[in-house]
Amino acid sequence: MKKDAALRRAPELGGQPPAKRRRTVSERNRPLWMLTPGALLIGLIIVVPLILGIYIAMLQLDQYTIRKWISAPFVGLKNFVEAFTSTDLVHAFGNSIGFSLIATVITVPIGIYAALATQNAYRGRSLVRSMFLIPYVLPSFVVGSFWRTMLQHDGIVNKVLTAFGLPAGQWLTGPASFWVLILVEVWAAWPFIYLMALSGLQSVDQEVHEAAAIDGALWWTKLRYVIFPYLRGPVALACLIATLHHMNNFSLAFLLFGVPAPFDVQILPTLVYSMSFTSLRFGMGAAMALISLLLIAIPLYFYLKAVRLDTGADAGGKK
Repeated sequence: MKKDAALRRAPELGGQPPAKRRRTVSERNRPLWMLTPGALLIGLIIVVPLILGIYIAMLQLDQYTIRKWISAPFVGLKNFVEAFTSTDLVHAFGNSIGFSLIATVITVPIGIYAALATQNAYRGRSLVRSMFLIPYVLPSFVVGSFWRTMLQHDGIVNKVLTAFGLPAGQWLTGPASFWVLILVEVWAAWPFIYLMALSGLQSVDQEVHEAAAIDGALWWTKLRYVIFPYLRGPVALACLIATLHHMNNFSLAFLLFGVPAPFDVQILPTLVYSMSFTSLRFGMGAAMALISLLLIAIPLYFYLKAVRLDTGADAGGKK
């Protein structure tokens, strides 16, 4: 005890402080070692397939060269140029953008209204919340098969229209197929916006509600200046995730319209699948997949830059 106290007082008495124990290499790099399993998993699942996809996109890989794909002719960027000039890639990209944005614009107000309708406690609220989640928890193949059966020429939709004296329609072909895809996607995807908006509503402080009630704020004023500011972050994130999900939703379009999909409803995922596994042009399909990846990464980059999710230290060590 006395020795330890003397050592602690050594600088005050002009002596030398006790030498600090140097950390070993394993102790200094311990956080990096803890990241090793996750880094290996990301490398195997994401990095390796991405590198392989880039390599395949630069090969003339088709049904004739697939048996010896390592020695397939190297064509460089020819597949990328041909994808833009000789295929329906631009048309499919336009369809994907329009379909994704329209579906998001429709689902956002529906989800927010549903969250507001189930925020306050009332009899049967748990049942209503459970019913709202039914479209979201159903598997995509169930949703696609269900709607495809109803929208057949002799399906229940045309029978109901005929019973009311309205003309039956061809819902799975022609220009109407694009709006059918939007309708089914909205029906299946709006509960996600509902969940995100409901989580934002749960963060609203009860004291804020009480202060607005004391001030006599009307429901619209309270909604605009009290509730919507709390929903800005969760709903913005939900819009980004929902839009990217709509753009990448292959299973729903595949189950509704098959492959090759009708021209009016040709989107990027079905076009890549059709090029790779129907036309058997695997190099071209890989090039289209990489182009789709780059196009999808653009809005994601700007969103991350806007909300500063990748918060880094500025000059001087300030964030």
